[in-house]
Amino acid sequence: MDAELFPRSRTEIAPGAVHLPDWLDADRQRQLLEACRVWARPPAGLRTVRTPGGGTMTSRQVCLGWHWYPYGYARTVVDGDGSPVKPFPAWLADLGRDAVTEALGPDAAATAPYDIALINFYDADARMGMHRDSDEKSDAPVVSLSVGDTCVFRFGNTESRARPYTDVELRSGDLFVFGGASRLAYHGVPRVHAGTAPSELGLTGRLNVTLRVSGF
Repeated sequence: MDAELFPRSRTEIAPGAVHLPDWLDADRQRQLLEACRVWARPPAGLRTVRTPGGGTMTSRQVCLGWHWYPYGYARTVVDGDGSPVKPFPAWLADLGRDAVTEALGPDAAATAPYDIALINFYDADARMGMHRDSDEKSDAPVVSLSVGDTCVFRFGNTESRARPYTDVELRSGDLFVFGGASRLAYHGVPRVHAGTAPSELGLTGRLNVTLRVSGF
C-alpha cells in the first residue's frame, strides 16, 4: 500500500535476521516472475517434493545450481525426472550479494558467490512446516525474496520448532535475510493470504525465491 497508517520499515526480527519491505520494485518483481515461469518448465521443472516418510510438501519447487531433495543436494533431479538441474544465473548471484549488503552490511556479503536457488510456489492452501536450512556447508546468510500473495512467515529460534517465534507479514517485493546467530533458526509459512498479489503481476499464488551458498 502506498499510504498506510503505520508505514512498513526495516526491522531486525532477531540478531542477523532482517526484514526489508518493498525491496524489489514493480519492474524487478515482474522480471523475477517471468524468470521463474521459465525455470518452472520441464525438464527439471516445478515438482512436488516427497519426504522420506512418504508425505508430500504442499508447496511445489524448482531448483537452480544444485538440486535440493530431503535432505541433500545433487546435480540432477534425483527425486523427479532425473534431468540435470538448471544453471544458476550470474545476475541472481549479484542480486543475492546486493540483498545481503543492504540487509546486513558489506562484511556479511564477503562470501563465496550464491550458487543455489530454491523456488517454492504456494497456492492458497500451501504451507511450509518449521524447518532449518542446514544442508549446506556454508554459513553464508540465506536470502528470501517474495513475489505474489502475502504470507505469514514464522521466524523462530535455533533450538526447536516451538516458541519463541515471531510472525512476519511478507508481501510481494519484500526481502528477508537471515545469517549470523540466526542462520540456523527454524522458520516456516503457516498461512498464505489468497488474492493479495499485486494485480499487475497476473499471478495467482506466491513465489518464494530462496538463495543460498552451497560451500560444496
